[in-house]
Amino acid sequence: QVQLVESGGGLVQPGGFLRVSCVVSGRTFDGSAMAWFRAGPQKERVSLAGITWTGGGSTYASSVKGRFTISRDYAESTVHLQMNRLEPEDTAVYYCAVRRGGIRTSPEDYEDWGQGIQVTVSS
Repeated sequence: QVQLVESGGGLVQPGGFLRVSCVVSGRTFDGSAMAWFRAGPQKERVSLAGITWTGGGSTYASSVKGRFTISRDYAESTVHLQMNRLEPEDTAVYYCAVRRGGIRTSPEDYEDWGQGIQVTVSS
């Protein structure tokens, strides 16, 4: 059974930084892609960044490119999202997800999800 467990959320002031992490387990992930999404008040999950598990290639949404960095620690089976220069508009529940195959931006293309973790940007 695939499990994804997020950690590292919380409250941060505007302009600050935070790193959320996702430990994945339950199968081998070679040939898979991991991604971070977030859901705001409207609850729609929006793609932020994706990374291939084996090669480490990554993609970003335009809204976070240059501020957020996705990375994976192969040995620790963990995917990180480093978030810098956070804005109140970044307040949301953040989810990690995994799929077999390459990076996609639609949440429907991902097979397994973490439980989500709250990130709040406020002074």
